[in-house]
Amino acid sequence: MKKTIVLPLACLFSLVISFCKPPLKSLGVASSEKAGIQTGADQTDKYLPYLINKRVAVLANPTTVIAHTHLVDSLQKLGIHIVKVFGPEHGFRGNASAGAKVADEVDPATGIPVISLYGAKSKPSKEDLADVDIMVYDLQDVGCRFYTNINALARLMEACAENGKELLILDRPNPNGYLIDGPILDMKLKSGIGMFPIPISHGLTIGEFAQMLNGEGWLANKEKCTIHIIPVANYAHDMAYTLPVQPSPNLNTQQSIMLYPTLCLFEGTVISQGRGTYFPFSVLGNPELKGQYSFNFTPTGIKGMAETPLHSDQVCYGLDLRKYNINELHKSGKIHIQWMIEMYKAYPYKEKFFDYKQSREMGNIDKLAGTTLFKEQIMAGVSEEEIRKTWEPGLSQFKEMRKKYLLYP
Repeated sequence: MKKTIVLPLACLFSLVISFCKPPLKSLGVASSEKAGIQTGADQTDKYLPYLINKRVAVLANPTTVIAHTHLVDSLQKLGIHIVKVFGPEHGFRGNASAGAKVADEVDPATGIPVISLYGAKSKPSKEDLADVDIMVYDLQDVGCRFYTNINALARLMEACAENGKELLILDRPNPNGYLIDGPILDMKLKSGIGMFPIPISHGLTIGEFAQMLNGEGWLANKEKCTIHIIPVANYAHDMAYTLPVQPSPNLNTQQSIMLYPTLCLFEGTVISQGRGTYFPFSVLGNPELKGQYSFNFTPTGIKGMAETPLHSDQVCYGLDLRKYNINELHKSGKIHIQWMIEMYKAYPYKEKFFDYKQSREMGNIDKLAGTTLFKEQIMAGVSEEEIRKTWEPGLSQFKEMRKKYLLYP
């Protein structure tokens, strides 16, 4: 298995820059720009020659960009023969709500067929790959076990291994790369929001995670996928990195991305995380907390974000975390489980706190946490210190194993 590939300079590089346009969905100026961070996709000189005269397929979504222009649009304009695109959750152009099944289509902007991997199938078939010489993976991840991009990566790697196709991975920074925390998934709880024995936040880039999938034998039938990785330039895991494009409709600010490893656990409770507002994953609340908190918000159906949110059209009272200093999270290197402890204590109907069931797996606190113990500990009033002790030795063992696959030590 090759970890990286460095290819000769391409004269086409200057042409790529000419296609770059101003950002459409900027989340702010990346502090990492000063450090000269370049994503794998931005380093066109390292992979364009590898794609010329090949039939290319791309797993892509709106984060798949060169500078501020979509990779697929740019490559097609440069004459790269893209025969098809595969779309993950939310779809190729990001028009689908979280958890919504996505149908196949023809992309109106390019005329390229788009095959959904979040609908009738979850990985490319033999027929899908028959006319493909090389696959390209370029999705922005946020470094969490329950964020489904790593599942899409694993299934794509399995399909490529089964059909003898190479996979080119254009790596991107992990905005939560500093964070390695949470209980290791009990594989008895394996599901669509937790497929691998890793903590809640794994601190790896997609390229590093691909190496781990191969190295630990986690692909189906312990298959090994031939991968080539274009690493991020000038990057380290503890660097602050502001995403230039929102990674999904409900992670629409840098604040929500940084709070996500902690706040997504509340999807297994009756506490709203702000789905159905324009500031999801940056607030917490419930109608029954009236009188205990002054801050309030009212979820409502928002097309493309949350069409039937929890507590729709009800005033929710709770915590406003939009101005919470996320540098404190960075300093601690920990998931902030005190908010779960606090909200459970404040909620008046303890027996209902973890009862919330959504139409998909995201409502199961055990699957989100990766263990049945976490819920029991919160209900029993166990301290954060004692909860963290039960994450060992698994968490320390993962950190040690992780070192074998680092591209950015």
